[in-house]
Amino acid sequence: MTKPQPDGAGRANRLQLFIAGLSLVAIVTHLVLRFGFKLEPFASNLPLWVAYVLGGAPLVWGLLGNLWRREFGSDLLAGISIVTAVLLGEYLAGTLVILMLSGGEALESFAVQNASSVLKALAKRMPSVAHRKAGTSFEEIALDAIEIGDLLEVLPHEICPVDGTVTEGRGVMDESFLTGEPYMISKTPGSNVISGALNGETSITIRADKLAIDSRYAKIMEVMKDSEEKRPKMRRLADRLGAFYTPLAVLLALGAWLISGDPVRFLAVLVVATPCPLLIAIPVSIIGSISLAAKRAIIIRDPSVLETIDTCEAVIFDKTGTLTYGRPELIEQSAAEGFDPKEVLKLMASAEVYSKHPLADAIVQAGRKAAGELYEVEEISEKPGQGLTARVKGREIKVTSRKQLTKDLPDAVPLLPPVAGGLECVVIVDGQYAATYRFRDEPRADGAAFIRHLGGKHRIEHAMMLSGDRQSEADYLAARVGITDVQAGKSPEEKLEIVRAETAKRKTIYVGDGINDAPALMAATVGIAFGQNSDVTAKSAGAVIMDSSLRKVDELIHISRRMRRIALQSAVGGMALSLIGMLFAAAGHLSPVAGAITQEVIDVLAVLNALRVALPPKKLTDY
Repeated sequence: MTKPQPDGAGRANRLQLFIAGLSLVAIVTHLVLRFGFKLEPFASNLPLWVAYVLGGAPLVWGLLGNLWRREFGSDLLAGISIVTAVLLGEYLAGTLVILMLSGGEALESFAVQNASSVLKALAKRMPSVAHRKAGTSFEEIALDAIEIGDLLEVLPHEICPVDGTVTEGRGVMDESFLTGEPYMISKTPGSNVISGALNGETSITIRADKLAIDSRYAKIMEVMKDSEEKRPKMRRLADRLGAFYTPLAVLLALGAWLISGDPVRFLAVLVVATPCPLLIAIPVSIIGSISLAAKRAIIIRDPSVLETIDTCEAVIFDKTGTLTYGRPELIEQSAAEGFDPKEVLKLMASAEVYSKHPLADAIVQAGRKAAGELYEVEEISEKPGQGLTARVKGREIKVTSRKQLTKDLPDAVPLLPPVAGGLECVVIVDGQYAATYRFRDEPRADGAAFIRHLGGKHRIEHAMMLSGDRQSEADYLAARVGITDVQAGKSPEEKLEIVRAETAKRKTIYVGDGINDAPALMAATVGIAFGQNSDVTAKSAGAVIMDSSLRKVDELIHISRRMRRIALQSAVGGMALSLIGMLFAAAGHLSPVAGAITQEVIDVLAVLNALRVALPPKKLTDY
């Protein structure tokens, strides 16, 4: 779980580093033997032959494999140059090309590792051992030795090793690693805990509910690793540019050979033409942008997002938690006959202290405001889809939904108030319907400005809101933020069909944060998930915004635009300089060795420009 790259990629990177190092040593040794010791060409060329056999052969073999698979990449010129250099006896020039090709791959590998700093920081955060209880004491075990059902002691200020449920002890845990913002959650027996959370000042005992590899922290690590292991799809830009650059270089080299009658000019042109700005600069700019985005709390899972998001023409929003804050406020309470509204609220709020449900914070705040100090909770349980169940002051409290109440207590349905807009929850006390609470989730303060900004600055022609809520609630929000196309009361399946239809007409961005958004996120051209509330949603999205902010969406678009601009500068600028060098080589003013050195200088300039993308600009938003 701590390795930033798979073993196969690691071996490939080490091979490129070996070949680059071997080529450099061979070149230096050749020059010393040739000019220092004045040895004959046969002896002085021996190091270069070693570089060809141990370094050039694997590179050419890999390129032949690409040709066999009909993958005509822009690195084909480098392969032709290496083979031509052997045929013409220009071993030094050929070894310089080997150094350029392998050095470029090694440089890209270095950029990947540099961009992995966020992943490495996450990996270092995870403990290497857990404390499994054995009677009245505990033993240290490796994380992969934890089994479901094990009782683990989480010591003060220690990182929680797996997802589980508190069985003994009370305290708080810091879950800010999920969002980058302070997020302290109270814990009591029955509370859920997640791996990677930092325990507070008291020791607690948890029951392991998941294996380490299946826990929340491991899932976040997978998201990070996946974003870095995927080869950037914008690499296709290099192939598109190479589609005319490669034939142009070959034709120019052949023309120089035919006109001069000197095959060495053919080699000189190809050596200068080796398209390292395409092979290196574009991936470096993409990886640098992934690193910059990660520092801004934006995880790029699919690098093609960086290529396409700035070209999208429509944006589709899920409602709750995207255009709203996802922090509903209590606006109405209706207690059943025989129940004290204030007491019911206090009982419910006492239990909700230990919940992470979107309505929990609103309930707790309302309870403390109305009743002051809350009760101590004796036990608690919150299973997905079943609501919150707790024992408070000797009474059994259940917080559930209207739909669930019709199944659990059908006789209580007539006691419910009429259906109205907004969010609601139902409270059952000691098996009897006690109250209904209604909430409203206000739109983000910058929502309207953001919608206007998308049309004015980012060429977004159409904005739509999709929601599973009632039409009245969706219309209320849409009017507040300036969206006229509203689709409410939609199931996940209906959302999927709407997004597919819209994406068939133009490139789309879908922004959502719930598990029911996963299909729509995958169907859109670019899917953006807010937060890490759902592993499914995060895995379905091309980008994950960790702190749920519309400003971060704008930052992502600007990172994309900046990356495309710098990548094109590096690639096209490098190609232009290479073309000038090719003309000099065709005219006989550059030998193959001088051409290789010239190309190395061009490579350095292109890569240095591409590396600018990882430097944070003064600002990344303009609204």
